[in-house]
Parts: sequence; C-alpha cells; structure tokens
Amino acid sequence: MNTRLNSKRILIFISLLFVGFVNAQTQEKLALAKIKILNKLISKVEKEGKDVLKEKMTVRTAEVFLEFANWDEKNVSMNTELFKRVSNYKDKAAETAIELPNFERTDVINMLDEAIEYITLLKDGKVNRKEIPNVDWKKVNVEKEQITFNNRPVFLADYTWKPETKRLEEFYGSLDGFYISPAQILNAEGKVNRNVLNKLENKPSVTPGFVFINNKGVPKWATDKYGDGFTKFNGPPFFDYDIDNPRAKEMMSFLLKETVPKMTGNKYTDFGYMLCNEPRWVNYKNGKNKVWYNSEVSSFTIEKFKRWLKEKHVSIANLNKIWNTDYASFSEVAIDNPIDVSLQGMPQWYDWSTFNDVRVLEWFTWMKSEIRKYDPKSKAQLKIMPSFFTDNDPASTGIDLEALTELSEINGNDIAAHYNYTRKGKMGWEDKYAFGWRELFLGYDFLKSVKPNQINFNSESHLLSTSHTRDLYMNPKYVRAVYWAATTLGMNASQTWYWPRKADGSLKSNLTHAYAGSNNQQPRVTNELHSTIMDLNSYSEEVTAMQHQSKPIRIYYSKTSAHNKGEYMNDLFKLYESLNFEGIPLGFATKNIIAKQDPLNWDVVLVQKTEHVTQSELEQLQTYLDKGGIIIVDKVSLKFNEYGALLPSLKTSIGTLIVVDSLENMTSKALQIVEQKNNGPEVTIIEENGTDIKGCTWKCIKNEKGNNVLSIINLGKTKATLNIQLKNSKNNPVYFDLLNGVAISSQPTLKPYDVLFIEVKKH
Repeated sequence: MNTRLNSKRILIFISLLFVGFVNAQTQEKLALAKIKILNKLISKVEKEGKDVLKEKMTVRTAEVFLEFANWDEKNVSMNTELFKRVSNYKDKAAETAIELPNFERTDVINMLDEAIEYITLLKDGKVNRKEIPNVDWKKVNVEKEQITFNNRPVFLADYTWKPETKRLEEFYGSLDGFYISPAQILNAEGKVNRNVLNKLENKPSVTPGFVFINNKGVPKWATDKYGDGFTKFNGPPFFDYDIDNPRAKEMMSFLLKETVPKMTGNKYTDFGYMLCNEPRWVNYKNGKNKVWYNSEVSSFTIEKFKRWLKEKHVSIANLNKIWNTDYASFSEVAIDNPIDVSLQGMPQWYDWSTFNDVRVLEWFTWMKSEIRKYDPKSKAQLKIMPSFFTDNDPASTGIDLEALTELSEINGNDIAAHYNYTRKGKMGWEDKYAFGWRELFLGYDFLKSVKPNQINFNSESHLLSTSHTRDLYMNPKYVRAVYWAATTLGMNASQTWYWPRKADGSLKSNLTHAYAGSNNQQPRVTNELHSTIMDLNSYSEEVTAMQHQSKPIRIYYSKTSAHNKGEYMNDLFKLYESLNFEGIPLGFATKNIIAKQDPLNWDVVLVQKTEHVTQSELEQLQTYLDKGGIIIVDKVSLKFNEYGALLPSLKTSIGTLIVVDSLENMTSKALQIVEQKNNGPEVTIIEENGTDIKGCTWKCIKNEKGNNVLSIINLGKTKATLNIQLKNSKNNPVYFDLLNGVAISSQPTLKPYDVLFIEVKKH
C-alpha cells in the first residue's frame, strides 16, 4: 500500500515538473514580450517629457525576478526543504517549491500588465503624475530630523544583506555601513584584526549607513581571562557577555578604541552607531513553562542590585516593610533568579524589573560615552524591538524604550506589522482588521512623542514578514498600506528584512527559516514597496508635515503600571484604538515628556487604567495641572504607588481635572476639547463599512497653498464608503487624487489596504 502511494506521489511529482517546464517556456516568452512593450511605451512617454522612473524600476524588477525564477526552477529540492520550515507550507512544501518559478513568472507578468495599463493612461493624459525624484544616495544628507536630497526631504528604503551591485542599488537602495564585533579582538592586549583595520582605512565614504556593533562572538582569550561566567550570564540571543562584569568595559574599549577613530566623519556613520542588535535581558520565568530567551544573572549583577536597593530604600527597615521580609542587612537580600512572573504586582518584582532597566541603561550610556571619546559628534541608536513596549510581555526585559530613546540621537527600531500569523491561534486583530497594526502605530507614535525631532530609522523592517508572519501570495496593496502608514507616522528610512539571494539569484549560506514565502520570491511585493517610496518622495513635504504634526491628545504611559500590571498595554491600546480613526494625531505623555517638553504641544492628557504611579509621576501630573493643563482620568487610575500604598488625589487648580467613568466618556470629552481649542482637522469623514467600528485611519495637514491634504488608509476588513466634507465651506470643494492627478468624488470607496492621498481644493 505504501509502495503504491509513494509511486503515485513520484508520478505526480514528475508530471508537475514536466508541466512546469512547459509552462515556464511559455511564461518567460510572454514576460519578455511584455518587457519589450513596456520599454517602447517608456521611450514614447519619456519623449513627451513625462516621468517614467517607476516603470523603469518595474522593468528592472521583472528582469531580476525572471532570473530568480530560473534559479528556483533548477533548485526545487533546496526550496522544498526551505518551505518545510514554514508552518503554512510544510505539508505542501514540494508542491509549493515546484510551483514557485511559475508563481514568480506569473507575478512578473501581472506586474508588467499593471505597468503597461498605467503608462498607457499616462500617455493618453487620463492620469497625471508628479515627477518622482530620482534619489542619488551619494548626494543624500542625513540631518537631525529629516533626510534631504536636492534640498527636499526624502525617504529611503533598502534591504538587509542585499548584494552591493549597481544593478540592484539603482532602484532598491544603497545603504552603507560597517560591522564590528568582539570576535575581531585577537588577544588580551587588545590587538584588533589588521584586516578589519585595513578595510576601515581604505573604505570610501560614499553613501549613508550605520555601524553595526555586534555584541556576540566573545573571543576565547576573554573567557580565559575573565572566567566562564563572562559569557554564561548574558542577554541572549544577541548579547554574549555579562554587562555587569567589570572586565566587559575593558573588552569593548579595546574594540572601540581601535575602530571608531577610523570611522569618524564618514557618511557610513550618518545613521549612527547601533549599540546593539535587538537588546533584551529576559530575567523572568513562568513556573514550569518555557520563557523566550530566559537568562540568569551573575553575582556581579546581584551585588549591584543590593547596592541599588540600598540607594532606593535607604534603610533595611524600609525594605523589610515594603517587601514583607526580615533581612538584617542589604547584604543578606536574596531574590529568586530568574524571578517568577507570578510575583508581578509585588514589590520584589517591581524592584527587580526597574533595576534591570537601570543596569541596561547604564551599560549603553557607557558605550555611547566610550564612542564619543573618539567620535565626539557620533550619533547613537539601538535596534530596539518595540513589541517589548506595545505588547504585554512581562516587563523584566531590561528594555525601557523611553530611556533608551532619550539616550539616542536616532530613533532606532525594528518595528513589525502582521499580514497574517503562521503559528496556531490568533493575535487578536484578525476579526476586525485587514492586518495587525498595533505595534506599528503605538510604537512609532511613542518614539515620536519621546524624541519628536529625530530621524526614525527602522534598521530591520518587519513590515513585510517576520519568522511567524509570511504569505507567498501577499496582496501587494498591503505593502503600500503598511509602508505608507509607517512613513506618515514617522519612519524616515528602512532596511527591510530581507534579501538573502546573491546577485545571480542563488541563495546565501546564512539563510534563516524566515526565507520561504518572503519578498525575494515576490516580484509585485518588492516592486510595490519601492513604488510606494517613490510616491512618498514625490510628496515628501506633505508627508514630512504629517510626521511632525503636533499631537493634541496624549495618552499617559507609566512604566510603573507597566511593571505591575500584565494587561496594562491592552488597556492603553483600547483607548488608542478608540481615537485612531478621528483624524487627530495621537501621542503619549510620561513624567519625562511632561517635564521636558512644552505642554502647549498638546491639549489634553488621558489617564486610563493606570492604577500605579510613583510619587514623582503624580507630582509631575499635579504640576501640569497647576500650570493650566487639562487631564481626563478614570476612576481607577492614580490610586497607588509602585508598592501598592495609597496616594493622595490630584487637585484641581489653574488647570482642569475631569473624572470619567468609562472609556467612551473619556474619548468623547477628549475630542470635544480638541475641537474647542480649534486643533482638529478642517475636514470631517463619515465612514460606512457594514460594521459597527471604523476602519479608515487618516491624517490631515495644510500644504503651502493653504489646501488640506488627506492621507487615508483602510485598515478594516471590509470596503468603506466615505463622505468627506470640508467644515464651514459654502461651496463644494474639489477633491483631487494627488497620486493619479485626477478629480474624484467626495464619497470614494476604499477596499481593505487601499490608500487615498488627496488634496481638498476650495472653489
């Protein structure tokens, strides 16, 4: 029976290969014919003085992916093994691998058809397109709060590991950089590999980039000299040594002293020195359940913790009272390590989690100061996973997003969005939205709230895919929606994960399980990403204005409540979600934001489900009220300090304190306040989408002509019909589709993922 079944599968496999070979010949000829048609149209339209940069890129994408398809056709077995690594495809890995070249060629054909259709409309004058800046990365300037080319802001996009060839860099990015690692230190005297230093001495300074400081690869001499514990107590998976071991600074000083002076002032440092790749120090456990990248800490860390406790609590009597313990001295203090998450909400958990943040911040503060010894104008950044902030991960990770962003001159991140989810179960957004946008929106609005005037660099963009978010048949419209959203929220440059093919289409040896079903197998996805960036660059002034809009509504965030409450970010997201479809930019307020920034930048602070705050947080909120601020607070917030002791209530003074009993009341009163202060948009949008929730998120700014420009994205699962109206307008305005150069109805319909970018022109 099994023999017959296997024989049948082999016959099916052979027949699929044969059919695929025949189809391949037909498809490739058809694709090449369409490339010729498109090239002729490009030549004709270009002679008319119209911009055809986007279509030239499409031709290049078609050529590149036809080569990829040919390689994939010859390497079915390798692709089969790679598809087996993806849960969506593991049961049909062979069939998917056989079909892959045909899919890629068909996708190329569809992409070419779309380009031919559009350029024909362009030729006939039925659509019009603003000239797309052909960005020369060699002439790009990375400024404090924007990237410019020819004195205009621009947005840049590249890929992790993309080959450095002119053919690929012409349209898909030319990001530069350099890589340094402890592995390059050869001995205990601090001698650095001469080949590395030679590369630095001879490296040209041509295009912007960043310095990737790898904290892995501790050399053997270091463990011999510093002891086995030096690498045992680390921050896996991307940090291999103990930051509290006093010798850690010696090792990293060796590396930085020899390399940084040779990098000073070069363009490939324009996006800063990346102090760490995806830092995390996960020091908690969950009973017998496995915790992601859990790690113990060393005796150096425990001793540092005891010193920190003494500084915070002053006397052992105070500590004993709060912890409900009976230690005779701080030297006797002990804590279960890793600490169990069941203690969340208890004083021990709070103190340990807070200390974990502090020790990590101290380490990176030192790293930055060490770099500045040799490069005084250097910029620091970290590739932080904002999910540690936006999700409900237990807070004992060592990542204080606010503090580490305050330390940085570049808002570094590797933010993600979720097209689907390849693991079992759901992520929570699937029933309401076309994609998971929580991490993207909350993450970028928080970064822009903490450091509003800094570049936001996504150095490992997971907007297309992650290890657990993959779909070979991704709708290209999603690509436009998610990159458009990210950029209008504040992203200035991205390095998308990832480009694991060599220039000839073959696969690199350092593949991960994140490859199969990703962008290097998706011609239209890749093309749409760069088409979207081109459109954003055409209207870069308007998009930049959206990035820098004031945020009149601020949601209060307390790290104290985040440490103490497992569902804290779920509660904050519900508030954010209720306001995200009203055309009003949202931001966050914290103790430091209120203290350090001008409170005139916002109209109202909302405090919801934030039961725990420190005394100093409460005092800062009171100071804000005393200076005339407005706070809306629910009945459960601001009741307890970090250890559960009762706090006094806020007092109304010069400002206004509004207490509400529901999220709906908080939302409606916040919107009323913004309207009363005349800080709402001049446009109203009424949405009908067949559900009881809104799905279209939008932004509105005024351009240099004084007209309102709207960016609208349908995040919802259903099509939405909008009624767009200009407030207080006696005449019917003209609604102008900026990307296609045509007038449209005031009642457009947007399908899921659709993006609408329009100008509202007064008569």
